[in-house]
Amino acid sequence: MDFRVTNTGQTFSDITGSQALMYALIAEGVDTIFGYPGGQIIPVYNALYDFTDRLHHVLVRHEQGAAHAAEGYARVSGKVGVCFATSGPGATNLITGIADAMSDSVPIVCITGQVPSSALGNDAFQETDIISATIPITKWNYQVTKASEIPVIIAKAFLIASSGRPGPVLIDITKDAQVTKTDCELVKVEEVTQLNNGLPEATLKEIASLVDGAKKPMIFAGQGIRISKAEDALRAFAEKTGIPVAFTLHGLSSLPPTHELNIGMLGMHGNYSINMLSNEADVVIAIGMRFDDRVTSNLSGYLAKSKIIHIEIDPAEIDKVVHVDVPLVSDAKVALEALLPLVSPNQHKEWLAEFRKLDEVEYEKVRKEAIHPSCSDIRMMEVVARLSEKTQGSAIIVSDVGQHQMCAARYYDYACRNSFVTSGGLGTMGFALPASIGVQSGCPDRTVVSIIGDGGFLMTVQELATIVQEHLKVKIIVLNNTFLGMVRQWQELFFQKRYSSVNLTSPDFVKIAEGFGVKAERVENRDDLSSAIDRMLASDGSYLLDVAVAKEDNFFPMVPAGVSITDVRLE
Repeated sequence: MDFRVTNTGQTFSDITGSQALMYALIAEGVDTIFGYPGGQIIPVYNALYDFTDRLHHVLVRHEQGAAHAAEGYARVSGKVGVCFATSGPGATNLITGIADAMSDSVPIVCITGQVPSSALGNDAFQETDIISATIPITKWNYQVTKASEIPVIIAKAFLIASSGRPGPVLIDITKDAQVTKTDCELVKVEEVTQLNNGLPEATLKEIASLVDGAKKPMIFAGQGIRISKAEDALRAFAEKTGIPVAFTLHGLSSLPPTHELNIGMLGMHGNYSINMLSNEADVVIAIGMRFDDRVTSNLSGYLAKSKIIHIEIDPAEIDKVVHVDVPLVSDAKVALEALLPLVSPNQHKEWLAEFRKLDEVEYEKVRKEAIHPSCSDIRMMEVVARLSEKTQGSAIIVSDVGQHQMCAARYYDYACRNSFVTSGGLGTMGFALPASIGVQSGCPDRTVVSIIGDGGFLMTVQELATIVQEHLKVKIIVLNNTFLGMVRQWQELFFQKRYSSVNLTSPDFVKIAEGFGVKAERVENRDDLSSAIDRMLASDGSYLLDVAVAKEDNFFPMVPAGVSITDVRLE
């Protein structure tokens, strides 16, 4: 990436590197920072003390929580998330969140303190080579050793994190660079060569020709739709061409669930109809998605009948997993808007009817019992379905990882765009609670509900203290089956029910929540579920529901690992 650096004319004389950092962050539009102080970043926090009128710092209780909160903030606010940590263990505690952001293309800038330049490489107290450690999981990282570097490095960091395919950037600042005095001139950094300097006309015409001639086309829509704010363009393109749209996990909420062309979710636990019919498609337009293995399953025979069009901003994803017939390296919104006038109006009612027919099969064999169970135990799916009804699909759902994640994806009807936040590529247990801090901070006027399993909840339970200190209104539903549910499901189905290390002896979550200052109640009977959800939603602050759900419940549909996507299990 080539840069053009221009001065803004805003200068500050004889200030410390830490003060320069504050001014540089403000120049980038930062107003919220998630972090945890420590010895090697104390000068930065000392400078922050004088900027509290412009920079709000959220004190998390673990550095991993800072990275996840920055992710949640970035996902819903449209801004770059920012987090602080000190050197050594503080910096390494960020690594899970950084890797998560890299997997899910989330723009965050992580700023870590480091030992003084003179001590680098000497195994000083709390020294870790965080630059080497994060090379594989960042878009860019850089170690600042001179205070004068800070304005341009911070400007580059924000540009790189947010441009093209977004992702995490780490800036490590030595302690001497934090305290040394410098004359600071704020700068603006721009990319010299833009990725899309006009799209190839021949490629656009080829795509339009394939779309117009298709009999059984499908659109696979991923997170690129959300990142590029292409929801309206996607809807217009789908409606004009009449093509049914299937979504990846991160693509959910890009089209209203009631829209006739929304056919549901792709992949291992996706809609039965999509898995059964994808290999029948003659044209597939994949937009802003990367053909993750949870979408494709076994690649042998995958989309064998299809002409595949792949619209993707990251050229590294083209042909990485599946062979693509027509690649188009582009921002999703730019591409869809360019294609819209070139395609002809069309309908594919008979093809769409095939999906709806198989949806009825899934409803009768799976969903009906999931939403209206005949068993006495509460099921995860019915909890999410009741929540969806009571919020009319308008809440932002922040999900952890496991069976409950699939329930949140499949049983909540997302009426508002960009309203499902979860860890997809990395599958990070413990993600949801700290991420909900960032989500609620970024959208203070929205209802935010964190759906978590009992296993993932205990991984980051300390962030309840942050929620209380920040007066956040996060609602928390713990779907408590006293198991590591998804691992147990696999052990039941594929390992002869040999439940190895998945039984959880859980504490009293209500007492724990109340100890932190969060209102809480436990739900054990179905008759109490509806009123408990009402109380949670009506609460003027944070609230936790500990819902006892069926212990050995399985989530279907499911495509077992290593088989064709058409080998779907419904029971």
